[in-house]
Amino acid sequence: PFPLRRLGAAPFSTGLSELFDPSSSVSKRRSRGPVMAAKKAADGTKQKDGKYKHTVDLPKTTFDLRANSVMREPELQKLWEENQVLKRVSERNTGATFTLHDGPPYANGDLHMGHALNKVLKDIINRYKLLQNHKVSFIPGWDCHGLPIELKVLKSMDKATSDALTPIKLRQKAAKFAKATVNAQMNSFKRIGIWADWDNPYLTLSPEYEAAQLEVFGQMVMRGYIYRGRKPVHWSPSSRTALAEAELEYSENHVSKSIYAAFKITSPSNSGLLDEFLPNVCLAIWTTTPWTIPANAVVAVNPELSYAVVELQSLLESESTSGGKQRKLGSILSSGNEKPFIIVASDLVSVLESKWGVKLVIRKSFPGSVLEYCRYLHPVNGNECSVVIGGDYITTESGTGLVHTAPGHGQEDYLTGLKYGLPIVSPVDDEGNFTAEAGQFSGLSVLGAGNAAVVKYLDEHVSLILEEPYKHKYPYDWRSKEPTIFRATEQWFASVDGFRDAALDAIKRVTWVPSQGENRIVNMISGRSDWCISRQRTWGVPIPVFYHVDTQEPLITEKTIEHIKGIVSEKGSDAWWYMPTEELLPEKYRDKASEYRKGTDTMDVWFDSGSSWAAVSAKRDGLNFPADVYLEGSDQHRGWFQSSLLTSIATTGKAPYSSVITHGFVLDEEGFKMSKSVGNVVDPEKVIVGGKNSKEEPPYGADVLRLWVSSVDYTGDVLIGSQILRQMSDMYRKLRGTMRFLLANLHDWKPENSVPYSDLPKIDQYALFQLENVVASMKDGYDNYQFYKIYQITCVAQLLYYVMPYA
Repeated sequence: PFPLRRLGAAPFSTGLSELFDPSSSVSKRRSRGPVMAAKKAADGTKQKDGKYKHTVDLPKTTFDLRANSVMREPELQKLWEENQVLKRVSERNTGATFTLHDGPPYANGDLHMGHALNKVLKDIINRYKLLQNHKVSFIPGWDCHGLPIELKVLKSMDKATSDALTPIKLRQKAAKFAKATVNAQMNSFKRIGIWADWDNPYLTLSPEYEAAQLEVFGQMVMRGYIYRGRKPVHWSPSSRTALAEAELEYSENHVSKSIYAAFKITSPSNSGLLDEFLPNVCLAIWTTTPWTIPANAVVAVNPELSYAVVELQSLLESESTSGGKQRKLGSILSSGNEKPFIIVASDLVSVLESKWGVKLVIRKSFPGSVLEYCRYLHPVNGNECSVVIGGDYITTESGTGLVHTAPGHGQEDYLTGLKYGLPIVSPVDDEGNFTAEAGQFSGLSVLGAGNAAVVKYLDEHVSLILEEPYKHKYPYDWRSKEPTIFRATEQWFASVDGFRDAALDAIKRVTWVPSQGENRIVNMISGRSDWCISRQRTWGVPIPVFYHVDTQEPLITEKTIEHIKGIVSEKGSDAWWYMPTEELLPEKYRDKASEYRKGTDTMDVWFDSGSSWAAVSAKRDGLNFPADVYLEGSDQHRGWFQSSLLTSIATTGKAPYSSVITHGFVLDEEGFKMSKSVGNVVDPEKVIVGGKNSKEEPPYGADVLRLWVSSVDYTGDVLIGSQILRQMSDMYRKLRGTMRFLLANLHDWKPENSVPYSDLPKIDQYALFQLENVVASMKDGYDNYQFYKIYQITCVAQLLYYVMPYA
């Protein structure tokens, strides 16, 4: 029999064109065949088997042209799970162990398309490594603590019920919610076809994980990297807790009430430089947070800048009526008031002249250094304060060149305060309201009425120069989507300065895909401040510290941490809330238990997930530490990649990963961020099983979704939508049809039918040569994690346009 691929060659010399030409005799005979067969059947004449059937090698296969994904995929996935395919294939392999450590998704809702992209990319890598003879064990994980879960639990009940909740009851409800979400997400991942050890995932709420986390914390304490201090941190009034940098979102459209204000000088420095302008000379400052002025301690200047005393003359006519309602001239510029001399940076005189709408005439210039120790009158409380030397953060890019400094409300302010031994004043409570320490502003919201009240007070006391809106980048709480503030509170910190250089050195030895990821994390690590690791919430791993009832001094030693770690490993961290202090303290301190109270702070959830290398990679059998690969979204450079690096460097001296791969965000077909309110969200579950309206949301199956993942260059943001999915579905059908055709033609092939390469026709040798190139290119794509290139080779360039013509 002649193989089907020889149909175009002799002995069938009749061309294919004749077979399909209606005028040809061959075509006529073929068209009469069914008619004659029907006539014979009507006459009762028995048909004989085809005379030449045995001479044609017809294709045969059980591989269906239609996937029937909705029915068949769950059957296959059940078969994989029941037969432990991942485990059995891995155990059969004889190569080295390969560990892709799973970054824990947050257990607070359904999966979105970003989850699908992430897990399918990991699955592609793991399956390829299995085919390369590696031993692979993929442990899925979940991040289960933190504020979002706590808030979901509280919002599920009325206020009276939530107010009556004890901490332990709240924790039990939060754990129940998290576990239910884990199960739901796990089933969704299985439906996408992800191979993993689903029977043994890691959860950050499990006792063994919490114990490993406390061990990391304890080692950092013993190395001197953990300390307690009062310093300004990002504080969320809406969530009533401190936040880490990774818990912030920066809005580009935030509008602040910015002001230029004047602080009156009471006595100049010893140089006598300003004597001629007394008593009517002021320091001009600019701020976008007027509510911080009650906490003002000093005004800082840059000693390298030139400053000038300027005289305010006539109001410029072009500016006197401009600006509308949003821009308001202060009382200092009112025509009825005597205008003081103002000190500003010399380079900003022309800018401020235009901004304020006032003619400014320079009367004297001098370097900033001579202003140090000038005294001015605090504009709210009337105390005398000093001018001090600040850092290079004081520039002439904006403002006045003089910086209002409140050490309790800013990082640079805090450092300047430490330099001059200033008090850390922060008259703001947990809810973001002024305290009694703020005097007449007490009880007002600093982001609302309190801010407006401060501006009004300055204007009434002839200290306001100008008020105007200022659009700029501003930090928001990523959970509540509300603005945050900088506020000094007592918190626990990890001193990054202690191991910053080691972290930066370790980054150089890690492979980053794409390569620009290295620069991104280097910039973040080199410029970051100490890590605030304490949170004022209930649902989390407790910071294992006791406080002396009288002195408030913390008790935290190697023995206390070790004792609590042992309890947590058996009973879980709930024990911290229901066990008495006597039992939580080691025997050495039990006779003094009445002198101590338990701390109520919990750890930052980034410390939770950042300890996963210690709880999983370094603890479980069959895994590598450091892990071979971490793979997450690009936002994790400031999140999980960073927290994992810091905890690992601080305790082991090395990075927890050898390679880091990052992918972009999933956007809609127009390139916009997906949003439920906009209605452009693509749900992975609906992509697989379809929606209520099967015409608008047809069921494509997991394979089409996975094919989409393999087709995109994930190193940047990727697009998905109905049109893209239809294109993927068409490509999938073409690919399936091609595979079916090839399999059908190989149905009777046997190894003994092999022909030596040298005996093959030239065209077959050429085909094998091209196949070898394809295999090499595909292997290169897998090794470099460039799966879209494999998609292009497989679906477009080779199978559909090269293999078919020669098949």
